[in-house]
Amino acid sequence: MAKMGQRIGVCLWFDGKAEEATRFYVSVFKNSKLGTITRYDEEGARASGQPKGSVMTVSFELDGQEFLGLNGGPLFKFTEAMSLVVKCETQEEVDHFWQGLTADGGQEVQCGWLKDRFGVPWQIVPTVLPEMLQDRDPEKSRRVMAAMLTMKKLDIAVLKRAYEARTAA
Repeated sequence: MAKMGQRIGVCLWFDGKAEEATRFYVSVFKNSKLGTITRYDEEGARASGQPKGSVMTVSFELDGQEFLGLNGGPLFKFTEAMSLVVKCETQEEVDHFWQGLTADGGQEVQCGWLKDRFGVPWQIVPTVLPEMLQDRDPEKSRRVMAAMLTMKKLDIAVLKRAYEARTAA
């Protein structure tokens, strides 16, 4: 009997770039690996319009989280209606993922959001941010929100200064 991995996973639909994208993601995230690559057979190629023998799916793990990349063709595009969230403990982690995922044509968006070169939306979020935004003191959370709205890549030190009502050192 096949071993069941995590119950809920994510399938990312690419237009011919699933293998390239998954190799890129595995290079950005530590503790990650490529899994099985399946290819379109004659029937699958006929049904999907993809070339016989081309990559159909690539399974992969990013820091223990299972994903599937699918070469489904040009029919669907990624939107910010669904994004991948990376929780970061330190500014060093924020910087690492921000730089890695925006490399080679990625796009900085706003408030910790970016799109990588494949069009996949990501949120790079310091773990302290939700705590500060949910503070019982509405003035503290308001200041943090105001500071965050001025940023593309989030800066933990600036967010903490806003939270503590301190000016730049």
